[in-house]
Amino acid sequence: MEWDEVVARVTPYVVKIETPTGHGTGFLCLYNDNKSFFRIATALHVLSYANEWQQPIRLHHYPSSTTMFIKASERIIFVDRDTDSAVILAHPGKLDLPDDSLALLPSSVSLAIGSEAGWLGFPGLAPSTLCFFQGSISARQEHAYLIDGVAINGVSGGPVFFCSKAAGVQIIGTVSAYFPNRAAGDTLPGLAIARDVSHFHDTIKRIQTFDEAIAKQQKQEEEQAQKTQPSASSTSQEVPK
Repeated sequence: MEWDEVVARVTPYVVKIETPTGHGTGFLCLYNDNKSFFRIATALHVLSYANEWQQPIRLHHYPSSTTMFIKASERIIFVDRDTDSAVILAHPGKLDLPDDSLALLPSSVSLAIGSEAGWLGFPGLAPSTLCFFQGSISARQEHAYLIDGVAINGVSGGPVFFCSKAAGVQIIGTVSAYFPNRAAGDTLPGLAIARDVSHFHDTIKRIQTFDEAIAKQQKQEEEQAQKTQPSASSTSQEVPK
């Protein structure tokens, strides 16, 4: 599969994440069983300030021209500070995202050095334009890849992906940072850092349990409402003769 085909495959899942202090990129990583909640994966630093101060965030899905405004009370954000990763759990609302999600690279698999990877995001240079980047895996670190490529402000949280004939397109991580080379005094090309998908795999397991808790809570509320609702016999009045 050529890169243009891979980009076309991934683009429908990508969203722009706006906070009161800036913007970043995210992508749909999973739904719960009945699709009443979705999970948007991104880099933690995109959301950390808004999350800490309980500020609203806004998601833009450019392929469908739909936008979603999410208050702090309408979301749960699962964070991992060690890997600069976050997952937004919320109702889909009017956001017109695909009905499925892209595959995550299994936690037990690590891409080989020299593998080609691509990523998408909304750079500050063109904040309303989804841009494509690519580079080679330079090294593997704990929960991260060093990539010979560019990561511009605003692309943080964007999906980093790989395509193989056997497995197709898989998400291998999210854009986290860019380290320029300043050893010679001038800013020279450096390396992009992509955090792997380990936090997303862990969160998916935790969220499944959370879904069960929500279902039980809803059932308890319904049972409680039935108990407190006056019965027909207790509310009926005798018709005077």
